Amino acid sequence: MDVSKWPFGVNRDNQVDYDETDKSLAIAVKAAEPTLKLCMGCGTCSAGCTAGALTDFNIRQMFLLLNRGRNDEVAEKINRCMLCGKCQIGCPRGVNTRNVILTVREVLKK
Repeated sequence: MDVSKWPFGVNRDNQVDYDETDKSLAIAVKAAEPTLKLCMGCGTCSAGCTAGALTDFNIRQMFLLLNRGRNDEVAEKINRCMLCGKCQIGCPRGVNTRNVILTVREVLKK
């Protein structure tokens, strides 16, 4: 079936094969910052994000990509965070988002 001829767009395959994903980054970050496990994905962090207002950075999307093992996309976008802390202030579950970002950056350097 040739989907390129459909009148509506299909941009890319979003299917995630969890058997082939690399969860090492997510495991390392969750071990270093246990509050990440409290995230319920509400998006409050993204709503107040300064970097999100100025760039295409989305911290909620970062967490989703991290959990899905899409480390290459995380590495590409993680440095767009300005570490302003608005996401952490707004988080209803108390996730230490700044430390999560710093931990991801640190683990990716290794």
